[in-house]
Amino acid sequence: MKTKIIVIVGPTAVGKTALAIKVAKCFGGEVVSGDSQQVYRGLDIGTAKASPEEQAAVPHHLIDVREVTESYSAFDFVLEAKKAIEDIQSRGKLAIIAGGTGLYIQSLLEGYHLGGETPHEEILAYRASLEPYSDEELAHFVEQAGLEIPQFNRRRAMRALEIAHFGQDLENQETLYEPLIICLDDERSQLYERINRRVDLMFDAGLLSEAKWLFGNYPDVQAAKGIGYKELFPYFRGEQTLEEASESLKQATRRFAKRQLTWFRNRMQVTFYQIGEPGVQDRILRQIEEFLND
Repeated sequence: MKTKIIVIVGPTAVGKTALAIKVAKCFGGEVVSGDSQQVYRGLDIGTAKASPEEQAAVPHHLIDVREVTESYSAFDFVLEAKKAIEDIQSRGKLAIIAGGTGLYIQSLLEGYHLGGETPHEEILAYRASLEPYSDEELAHFVEQAGLEIPQFNRRRAMRALEIAHFGQDLENQETLYEPLIICLDDERSQLYERINRRVDLMFDAGLLSEAKWLFGNYPDVQAAKGIGYKELFPYFRGEQTLEEASESLKQATRRFAKRQLTWFRNRMQVTFYQIGEPGVQDRILRQIEEFLND
């Protein structure tokens, strides 16, 4: 029997953490971070981690599990998220995955085979090469390859082409989970306003000091390439004013939010909720209750 889990995704600054905590309190759950940057110790402000108070109110997993000098991948996330979910379930709690790293969450939910001889990075590169094609073009590739897909959709087409390309080494594992995937969204201007406000609050909270420490000690590590830090490095090198670096960070974050939404629309089967609509949280909670009781 598959494990029911709640998955909360969406663009940065849309309110995923707050909703995940509310869901956890309502249904006896614990939160598993689905964010590629929140794994790093010492990078708290720029990664928008749940506050110490929020983490004390509801148990959180996969936060602060790597040093900034270490790498982290979708492979690592899948292995560690599975362990966290098993631990949560063993204590009779509900696992709630919350984050905006679509690749990580999709890899966990769809049961990708992570063993064998094919490097995971090679698989991801092939997957990315299919992304620019339209649904009609993907359908043509599927037909050319002699593949049959019941109830054709983009996600299934891309997965079938991956398996055909890499052969038996990429056979699906049986997915372990029955997820309810909730994607939060907002009217574009409102979302961008939230992003700009969050960046301003990050500066007030000490983002500049956090980024300067990273720049001065570990400027070339994987963690330093995340949005929230690298945009400030030109300021530290004297190439931009602080105002210019701040605007660059806001712009990069807005573009990232747009890419996140594109991923969730095209690559995952989600239910969208507009956070600005009246009563939206109550509707989400009702849907979760129905899902868990079904």
